[in-house]
Amino acid sequence: MDLTPYLKEIGRGREGARNLTCEEAEAVFAAVLDGEVSELQLGALLMALRMKGEAAEELSGFATAVEACYPHLAPLPDGRVPVVLPSYNGARHMPNLVPLLALLLVRGGAPVLLHGVTRDSKRVTTCEILAALGTEPAASIEEAHAALVSDGLAFLPIELLAPKLARVLGFRELLGVRNSAHTLAKILQPMSGPALRLVSVTHPEYLARMRSLFAARGGDALLLRGAEGEAVANAKRLPQIEFLHGGEAETVVEADSGVLGEVPDLPAARDAQTTADWTTAALSGSVAVPSSLERQVAACLECLASVRPAPTAKRRS
Repeated sequence: MDLTPYLKEIGRGREGARNLTCEEAEAVFAAVLDGEVSELQLGALLMALRMKGEAAEELSGFATAVEACYPHLAPLPDGRVPVVLPSYNGARHMPNLVPLLALLLVRGGAPVLLHGVTRDSKRVTTCEILAALGTEPAASIEEAHAALVSDGLAFLPIELLAPKLARVLGFRELLGVRNSAHTLAKILQPMSGPALRLVSVTHPEYLARMRSLFAARGGDALLLRGAEGEAVANAKRLPQIEFLHGGEAETVVEADSGVLGEVPDLPAARDAQTTADWTTAALSGSVAVPSSLERQVAACLECLASVRPAPTAKRRS
């Protein structure tokens, strides 16, 4: 596919560029995922979108193409609705609390499907911490589904979940910056049935884009500005958390007005083993779970009840 006509439109900078229509965006990204675009033009596309910023209609078209490119997990046989927790950023400055969030949700009765990267040369990944806690990444989609059923917890690497998208994510190493695939990975709906996605953004303008995206596409999500790009509440400050449901956005947690200088109970180091040991201590009650995380867990479990599928009516005899 020749992207020249599209690059002429979106490559004119933030002020002069035209957004792709939803249909154009779907066609372009479908070609990207299928490997029908040269690496030169793909790099130009990704950099142009990064400079311009993706519009909500572009993200919607991209997402349609992505959701059609990989197999989805079947609903859980007992009717439970899982929480889908993406993890693509890892920790650079603070300990990564995504594993603690996942395990607290599981303890609260919610199955959790994590997906993301396994390694990052500059950050501590959720996958590494979970492995230190005894949960290895699933080796297939089928294995992830079985773990969800039996243990209520599974981590599925993006290379196994959506390999075509993983290839585009890999352009970060070549280009030096993240691209649209990173945003798309964080809003994946890997389940073929209902699920509650935890969606985080880094930049405030993406909050409005995510609201528009979910209003147009449907689906259920908790939206927040996460810690270092992860979908977990910052231990130093409780962020605003919104429930995107039925095309509407409802604030379910109000943000704290201030920021703590430090959280004394957090581990001093952020490596995988230290974080795993601290996570175990937090789960046992030996150290306190950050209050912001407790609020996020409570909101998640409360909202999860709203996305449960309707019970099947019993047949009359």
